[in-house]
Amino acid sequence: MINVTQTFLPPIEEFEKILKSAWDKKRVTNRGELLLDLENKLSKYLGITNFFITTNGTLPIQIALKALGITKEVITTPFSYVATTSAIIWENCTPVFVDIEREMLTIDPLKIEAAITENTEAILATHVFGNPCDIDAIEVIAKKHNLKVIYDGAHCFAVKYKGKSIFSYGDIITTSFHATKLFHTGEGGAVFIPNETLYNKCYYHHNFGHNGPLDYHGLGINAKASEMQAAVGLSVLPYIDKIIDKRKMLTEHYETLLQDNLNLELFSFRASTERNYSYMPVILKSEEHLEKVLKHLELLEIFPRRYFYPSLNKLPYLVTSVSMPISEDISKRILCLPLFYELEKAEVTIICNIINSL
Repeated sequence: MINVTQTFLPPIEEFEKILKSAWDKKRVTNRGELLLDLENKLSKYLGITNFFITTNGTLPIQIALKALGITKEVITTPFSYVATTSAIIWENCTPVFVDIEREMLTIDPLKIEAAITENTEAILATHVFGNPCDIDAIEVIAKKHNLKVIYDGAHCFAVKYKGKSIFSYGDIITTSFHATKLFHTGEGGAVFIPNETLYNKCYYHHNFGHNGPLDYHGLGINAKASEMQAAVGLSVLPYIDKIIDKRKMLTEHYETLLQDNLNLELFSFRASTERNYSYMPVILKSEEHLEKVLKHLELLEIFPRRYFYPSLNKLPYLVTSVSMPISEDISKRILCLPLFYELEKAEVTIICNIINSL
């Protein structure tokens, strides 16, 4: 069986050796030595400071909205994982959808200004499949209208844009360290905040508002990661370059074998982007053709996945429904093919031969 992804796990002995220090000290949470060590190593790897690790990748979005004081309308993308929209609604804000660019799949900055009202307070955009949004255009719009910018960078570990970490752009940037991600801590995530004052505010928010053991800086929740999660991350991180290199090779093999297939389109990346090869999306000519491809692959126990379906403007719990033609069209036709470290080149060939035969 070949699933769309498979969690990378190093030899268990390496994980156990790291975790033993927490076991010996009987400290398994509350920002212990392992978590601090992981944050230090990630800071060096990513070339970025002012961030902290969280217990998942959704709470950072909620913390971002809270820390920025967002209570009204948030312009966002309909083409993302459901957490992007649900976090907005969970924080009692109103998502205002803006359609995506057909080639890049990220929010279309040319359509953002038309969606701005007197109640608009922020833009929450997703770097889809590790492809950066039009950061420069969004920054201009945000400054013009005095809006905050939050980026959902769940897919973006190790991505660089114009030579800098993608986590450097925006007021607050979130990411996921879920088990399906390139780098993971089992469950987990992180929040990046370039501004020092805002960083401190977000930090207190993620730890019940604690300012030392007996004082409170303000309102907070519990988003802390555990020492067990940190131990997973510390055991995975030494392999990250090897993981990226393998995925790059597999991606390039996919692209070579599928490039002449007239029944699908390959994904375009924004200029000046250093990719991380986190996903292998293809856009089929129709939803009917997608279903046909799925059926033939599943007969051989090969299971790609429909990221992202449905388009988020079609979620059943939204108060109002709006039309997002491009997102709705793409979401019906896009399929992410299997891509993970232990996948073999020969298996990619089999997958492509099936797709090309249909």
